[in-house]
Amino acid sequence: MGGCFSKPKPVEVKIEVVIPEKERSKEEMSPNGKASPLVYKVNGTARHYHLEEHPIASNPYHNPKDVVEASVCHVKDLENGQMREVDLGCGKALLIKENGEFYAMGHKCPHYGAPLVKGVLSKGRVRCPWHGACFNISTGDIEDFPGLDSLPRFQVKIEKEKVYIRASKQALQTQRRTKMMAKCISLSNYNLSSTNVLIIGAGAAGLVCAETLRQEGFSDRIVMCTMDRHLPYDRPKLSKSMDSHPEQIALRPKEFFRAYDIEVLTEMQVAAVDIKNKTAVFKDGFKMEYNKLLIATGNTPKALSCKGKEVENVFNIRTPEDANRVVKLATSKNVVIVGASFLGMEVAAYLTERAHSVSVVELEEVPFKKFFGERVGRAVMKMFENNRVKFYMQTEVSELREQEGKLKEVVLKSGKVLRADVCVVGIGAVPATGFLKQSGINIDSKGFIVVNKMMQTNIPGVFAAGDAVTFPLALRNNKKVNVPHWQMAHMHGRIAALNMLAHGMEISTVPYLWTAMFGKSIRYAGHGEGFDDVVIQGDLDELKFVAFYTKSDEVVAVASMNYDPIVSKVAEVLAAGRTIRKRDVETGDMSWLTGKGS
Repeated sequence: MGGCFSKPKPVEVKIEVVIPEKERSKEEMSPNGKASPLVYKVNGTARHYHLEEHPIASNPYHNPKDVVEASVCHVKDLENGQMREVDLGCGKALLIKENGEFYAMGHKCPHYGAPLVKGVLSKGRVRCPWHGACFNISTGDIEDFPGLDSLPRFQVKIEKEKVYIRASKQALQTQRRTKMMAKCISLSNYNLSSTNVLIIGAGAAGLVCAETLRQEGFSDRIVMCTMDRHLPYDRPKLSKSMDSHPEQIALRPKEFFRAYDIEVLTEMQVAAVDIKNKTAVFKDGFKMEYNKLLIATGNTPKALSCKGKEVENVFNIRTPEDANRVVKLATSKNVVIVGASFLGMEVAAYLTERAHSVSVVELEEVPFKKFFGERVGRAVMKMFENNRVKFYMQTEVSELREQEGKLKEVVLKSGKVLRADVCVVGIGAVPATGFLKQSGINIDSKGFIVVNKMMQTNIPGVFAAGDAVTFPLALRNNKKVNVPHWQMAHMHGRIAALNMLAHGMEISTVPYLWTAMFGKSIRYAGHGEGFDDVVIQGDLDELKFVAFYTKSDEVVAVASMNYDPIVSKVAEVLAAGRTIRKRDVETGDMSWLTGKGS
């Protein structure tokens, strides 16, 4: 299943990038000859502004001197189902053989740069070993997420038992490709208060929806609105890389939105949706009509309800400014994290080397017990304790005490008093759907928007995606679930866009998530809610393990640390619709991964 040979033969191969003619002729500017506007809120009013004219080149490979050739192997050096990372002198490519055919494309996942040669090759696509993104080996197109970009595809030729490939230097160096997108027919005569597609929320779901519409040739107006002050950014990094600035974690640069006529209203909150008149009403009174609507508002962090909750230096990590402020205040100070959630534990791990002390307060007896199980949770807890993090379990905060208006102490219900200069709250979140209560859109008892497999709500033309929805999960017999994770938000946005265009596409992706702490990652695929047993292989004490979560006799999810690419392999098995039995993993025999097991 992939990997390099230990003794490659010194034979010749040539590699070449193929740029479709329709991309070669693609213009960089809007059809109306002007740069497309971004929309920002200024003094409470939505305003349109043109960015500087620095068009994004759709094809940077015009110069023939940019093309290089290199040699890597003979046709017999790769068996079917094998991959090899090849060095072309000025960069690397991934060479693949499947069903007797050779393919070549970028070797790094565009998301975080994972080496795809260590990933999983299956049925015409490669799955990233780190975070599960999938790429078509024929086209390089991204087929499952996370990430926004596809891979450059390189043409392969066979002559006299040798594989010849030509490659562009720039493609080799960038290792990413933006799929061709349509542009708005005209932005010169539109009505400010009317749009064809309105997207409420500018996270991964909203952005992927907008991009997918353009990729599919949609050329009418698209408007995104967000309560945030920034263009869409990589929100998971807020707790993993807390000192990142907004421009460092932006999902797309400003120029991208202008080039593809995706308008963004920042610091604009929708207060209500009038489904009868297809109108969104903003908090400042501004109204916008729409034809199609996507609601991708995400969630809102829960706040503490204890005495003293209003004192200064108590934070929910919601924006880059929140994260940056916490890092500054926590340096050489005492930090208390309330909640051993993914966010809380990631923040605790990040601050350990910066703060004087880090303490975690949690109601459960073990971190992640409901998600990873008690044994994995205890192994993670031990790793934190070995890094000077102090835990106060099976208790909660009763009071926050201040001195001169700023946090000084955190008082626990157990009676323990913790010194604290800064407190981060990570006790969960609720869907940000309060503004929809009177809309007629179906909301369940917990506040989640109910959608079908096509991300459609009960209202025609209204779609929803991301953390705020429950949807039928094919993996669990179409049980309605909420999966508030980055990869799933991407896929929701894509499915919603395709069905806005009446493609009839149903969601069938396998949930995939990860967390990073102290330079180590736990990867997870599937949906383990309600698991009744955990089968563990490897060594928890050495933090090298794989955990299979079972319900009755079926594996419903898997997690691993230092065991790549097992989670991506399991994700491919589940994506193929194959059932993994508990007995398959209890024996330690991994033949079921290739379909040879029971």
